Amino acid sequence: MKVYSKSDIGMRRNSNQDYCLTGEFPDGSVWAIVCDGMGGAAGGSTASRVAAETISETLLSGYRENIEKSEIRELMELAIEYANKAVYDMASHVPGLQGMGTTVVCAVAKDKRVHIVHAGDSRAYLCTDEGVRQITVDHSIVQELVQAGELTPEQARVHPNRNLITRALGTEPVLRTDYNTVEFEDDAKVILCTDGMSNYITDESLLEFIRQNRCDELTDKLIENAKKQGGSDNITVAVIAC
Repeated sequence: MKVYSKSDIGMRRNSNQDYCLTGEFPDGSVWAIVCDGMGGAAGGSTASRVAAETISETLLSGYRENIEKSEIRELMELAIEYANKAVYDMASHVPGLQGMGTTVVCAVAKDKRVHIVHAGDSRAYLCTDEGVRQITVDHSIVQELVQAGELTPEQARVHPNRNLITRALGTEPVLRTDYNTVEFEDDAKVILCTDGMSNYITDESLLEFIRQNRCDELTDKLIENAKKQGGSDNITVAVIAC
């Protein structure tokens, strides 16, 4: 398996509050973490960096070659718990960082299975020859309205409150996350991204990008697409491929 990632400031922001870390375990399995910080330039960038670094350190120290599926979930959830505490404690005690937080989407791919834990509206997609499927469900105001039947997905994409999230790492002492796992067959790809990418692409367009570009080109092409369409936010993409 391979993993690629890239983060870009976009076209309108003065700083990049996204943060992404990826890597490979000794057995060839891979991992990726994508965070989108909030709370001002200093707070947002600090929250996303501290969260990603804490999660990666926990994953790397707790992972072992013969780890079971249930243990992977436990390890990922523990890593995010530690990250939530680290960001929350810093926000509570460091002047100028009050109220900071970050979205998080974290993936571990092992033995043709991808494990995903997330909070907020940074997303994970599974892309196969059959199409694109969003693995995660946004923790956001507009997603709740979609689920209640008050908005269509198309209306949600342009809703003025589409960036208001209902869960974020580091804003409360305890964070509730969602866990998903999907089979990861040959030629499949998992895309992790912040809303700086997902706000500018449809499932159909994403599938076309995947069909037309090599894996090592995808991050550049998807970021370039978001920037061409306005790039109003920071843009971060990670690609996991068999």
